[in-house]
Amino acid sequence: MTTVIETQVQYNNTYMMSTTEDYMTQEENWDRDLLLDPAWEKQQRKTFTAWCNSHLRKAGTQIENIEEDFRNGLKLMLLLEVISGERLPKPDKGKMRFHKIANVNKALDYISSKGVKLVSIGAEEIVDGNLKMTLGMIWTIILRFAIQDISVEETSAKEGLLLWCQRKTAPYRNVNVQNFHISWKDGLALCALIHRHRPDLIDYSKLRKDDPIGNLNTAFEVAEKYLDIPKMLDAEDIVNTPKPDEKAIMTYVSCFYHAFAGAEQAETAANRICKVLAVNQENERLMEEYEKLASELLEWIRRTIPWLENRVAEQTMRAMQQKLEDFRDYRRIHKPPRVQEKCQLEINFNTLQTKLRLSNRPAFMPSEGKMVSDIANAWKGLEQVEKGYEEWLLTEIRRLERLDHLAEKFKQKCSLHESWTTGKEHLLSQKDYETASLMEIRALMRKHEAFESDLAAHQDRVEQIAAIAQELNELDYHDAASVNTRCQGICDQWDNLGTLTQKRRDALERVEKLWETIDQLYLEFAKRAAPFNNWMDGAMEDLQDMFIVHSIEEIQSLITAHDQYKATLPEADKERIAIMGIQNEITKIAQTYGIKLVGVNPYTVLSPQDITNKWEAVKQLVPHRDQMLQEEVTRQQANERLRRSFAAQANIIGPWIQTKMEEIGHVSVDITGSLEEQMNNLKQYEQNIINYKSNIDKLEGDHQLIQEALVFDNKHTNYTMEHVRVGWEQLLTTIARTINEVENQILTRDAKGISQEQLNEFRASFNHFDRKRNGMMDPDDFRACLISMGYDLGEVEFARIMTLVDPNNTGVVTFQAFIDFMTRETAETDTAEQVMASFKILASDKSYITVEELRRELPPEQAEYCICRMTKYAGPDASPGALDYISFSSALYGESDL
Repeated sequence: MTTVIETQVQYNNTYMMSTTEDYMTQEENWDRDLLLDPAWEKQQRKTFTAWCNSHLRKAGTQIENIEEDFRNGLKLMLLLEVISGERLPKPDKGKMRFHKIANVNKALDYISSKGVKLVSIGAEEIVDGNLKMTLGMIWTIILRFAIQDISVEETSAKEGLLLWCQRKTAPYRNVNVQNFHISWKDGLALCALIHRHRPDLIDYSKLRKDDPIGNLNTAFEVAEKYLDIPKMLDAEDIVNTPKPDEKAIMTYVSCFYHAFAGAEQAETAANRICKVLAVNQENERLMEEYEKLASELLEWIRRTIPWLENRVAEQTMRAMQQKLEDFRDYRRIHKPPRVQEKCQLEINFNTLQTKLRLSNRPAFMPSEGKMVSDIANAWKGLEQVEKGYEEWLLTEIRRLERLDHLAEKFKQKCSLHESWTTGKEHLLSQKDYETASLMEIRALMRKHEAFESDLAAHQDRVEQIAAIAQELNELDYHDAASVNTRCQGICDQWDNLGTLTQKRRDALERVEKLWETIDQLYLEFAKRAAPFNNWMDGAMEDLQDMFIVHSIEEIQSLITAHDQYKATLPEADKERIAIMGIQNEITKIAQTYGIKLVGVNPYTVLSPQDITNKWEAVKQLVPHRDQMLQEEVTRQQANERLRRSFAAQANIIGPWIQTKMEEIGHVSVDITGSLEEQMNNLKQYEQNIINYKSNIDKLEGDHQLIQEALVFDNKHTNYTMEHVRVGWEQLLTTIARTINEVENQILTRDAKGISQEQLNEFRASFNHFDRKRNGMMDPDDFRACLISMGYDLGEVEFARIMTLVDPNNTGVVTFQAFIDFMTRETAETDTAEQVMASFKILASDKSYITVEELRRELPPEQAEYCICRMTKYAGPDASPGALDYISFSSALYGESDL
């Protein structure tokens, strides 16, 4: 009843005030002299006393003498608190007359605050025990709190109560209710009211019109025993009075109205509870769905990060390229659905929080580690590891490519060197000079000098082999052990060759004075043929050298170097002709002087045929080198076309994404249209973005071709595929979040009854003070905005408001938080107290409720929901199966027990 009164006062204040004043004006004109009638005075005293005690007993007290017990104002204030459910100001504790007057005035002020106009009733009269004024005051209270709220078919108060009685008793014989005095003298009207609602309590067919005292006593006894309506009248007084007191009868009959109207209130309360429970069930479902999605996404991130953190390199290029292909599959296939899940999770979380806020529920706090910020941090960690993984893959591929090149070069140089050193140790270890002739000794001496020259020429190659081996070790080559073994063998052999060479020279020098003649031509041939042969070896090595280039400029540099080399060939051919001329001179001298040449040139192992064959080989390698360089030019030109194709698309897509981001930002702050128009615009943007996805896919295809071609740089654009991916993902997330914000604004507008003009005004104020144009205000701008809208803000009040709009203390106020604050005071939502009052009605004013009452009053699903979640009631008046609906109502709204 209290809840209904409060609601009527809040929403129908104008109507209630006018009704109260009209009705009370009629009552003010009562014939006060009639109160002096002993019969009426007796009836009113008894009735009003019983009515007051029916409420005061709820507070554990009662009155005996109506004019005496209200004089100090304490029980009068207590009575008003019980029947209204509100707290009155703290009463004065003193016993002096002015203390009593102050307490009575507090009660009278409270009555006046409820729209009741008190005429000629002052605190001094009540304190003095004026019976007439005391009865008039109690009658005013009864009218306001027991009769005024009665409403039947657009009639209220006395007329509504009379119409209710007429409708309920219309089918009964000998009952014709036309007023609140003589129509009730025979008692049949009261018995009819009871029988209409509780036919099990009275057998109406046995009642007689000629037994009014019996009828009245039957009604009084049944009402007191079964309906908890105290006996307020005496049957003899009513029967023996020509016209019973109207106010006493109305007071008593109103108790029947409130007793029987509870069934209708119970249905209303049940509907309210069903609505609240349905909202709570839906919110719990959304919470469980969020927890599930968050757990799955976090688990996927947890499983993916160790894979991306694995930096164990493969030993072959094929294996590393497979790793790169797996990573591409992850970026193209596995990650995009997770991006959508993350975005949907944030949207679900924001929608759930909006629903909870609109239904006056506490904000949803996910399980530990499953906050949106936790998921965002985990996602950020994933992307950081992902970026490092891609860089590591590319670095490893370059390293393996370099290693393969160095390993092949190492093998080639080692093979050439080992081929050259074959048999050298054996030759140096021979002691053929011990039995040689003078000419042979001289020949051996010159031959050895030629060998030393050759040995010095090969020093550079040995150093190159050692340098390559060192670089392979530094780059962690997988077969470094065999490289080191081979390199160490070559170095050891080289040292041994040096030692043996020095020993042989020493031996030859010891016998050098024994030889006098030496064929200068053989010597000159050997000295010029050896460097030339070494030059041809180097030329062949260079012509067969492998190369790696990554641009047109690099291959052009190699071609230029090759052209420079070819320019030296004529000069080399002159040297070859000169060397061959020495041999021809030897043959000419021998033929001229009849010298018989036996064997080969004693100073060198090179023959003219060797020089000729090697020279032909060099000439054949030149066009082969030309062909290799030209093929590389073709490949680099193809790579350049790939670069330009990618850059052309990226230079269009990148600015397009940025433009769309800015356009979405403009739409989100636009106030020229309705929220639905903004939503339609955003949906069109979203569709355009989705339709643009094919361009991103085509760019991905070109990027894959570039990576397959091992192209690692692109000077034609500043956009990388990673930039485009990040921009695209941000664009998708931004449009989804913006749509969600507008949806929440529509939801807020519809739930709180805000007009489009109000929303536009809020948006205009927000945009004016959003100085950075980023959709957020800092605290100083927010304070200035509130002041411009008429708020008088102190430091304490502003701090309280900031805790509402910025609960996470981020230092900024979003537009959604601004809208929530501006509409918070007008929110029409259920409260814990309203739900608690509804349960109290279902429980027939008990402090607990039973399982049977829940199942009788609520639908099965909501009833079982309450039974499962309500705790056992532990109060002193508990009965078996009693449930605590008070703590359950508080828990629904996240409040502590009231």
